[in-house]
Amino acid sequence: MSTLHVLQPVSTSASCPVTFLDGLSGSTQSLDRMTRETSYSAEAVLFMEGQPSPGVMVIVSGKVKLSTASADGRTIVVRMAGPGEVLGLSATVVGRPCELTAETLEPTRIKNIPRGSFKQWLREHPELAFQIAQELAEEYNNTCQQLRSMLLSHTATQRLARTLLQLVRNAGPGNEARAPFSLTHQEIAEMIGSSRETVTRLLSGFRHKGMIEIEGSTLIVHDREALRQLGHGDGAGFGF
Repeated sequence: MSTLHVLQPVSTSASCPVTFLDGLSGSTQSLDRMTRETSYSAEAVLFMEGQPSPGVMVIVSGKVKLSTASADGRTIVVRMAGPGEVLGLSATVVGRPCELTAETLEPTRIKNIPRGSFKQWLREHPELAFQIAQELAEEYNNTCQQLRSMLLSHTATQRLARTLLQLVRNAGPGNEARAPFSLTHQEIAEMIGSSRETVTRLLSGFRHKGMIEIEGSTLIVHDREALRQLGHGDGAGFGF
């Protein structure tokens, strides 16, 4: 497993809204006062698997890799998180150690809410428990979808197709979709349990078949249906 570099954050501002609780400004004013926005360099570790939760984190900008270590020392990427997503919520609420390691992939800004402050705030505002439960459910569902992609897909082609569909899941309806894309081939390989060489070859094949295109930092899926067929193992007509 590669070494993780823990870098010191640089504080940027002290008061900022908490995006995952938008619409509850009356109840979140006190939470805003205990929230600090911090800038992190690429490859900074926000928290590590097995360690106590540092609190709740909301991504303002940038990208974070969430991973776990296998018994043989390999890094398994569970999912990638981007702006607006919440980290560390379940460990903070339940009071258990972090189940994953979170590492920034690029310069990233984070809204940090200390664990003790967040739990005290929840005790003072029990009416928000349902919204917190919704956020936890969304986090759980995203993780399950990624694990389902890994466990139920028999080939790297299937896993890559499912992963690309996950990346554009919020792009709206239609057969064509776009999404921000800043992953390296190695990072994708860690997500699908394959090698960088295999990912490079498969992406080239997907592009050649007209299913996807990568323009700078944007992933363009031209044919979602074709990727769905590949993800379900029906790649006979695509030459994979």
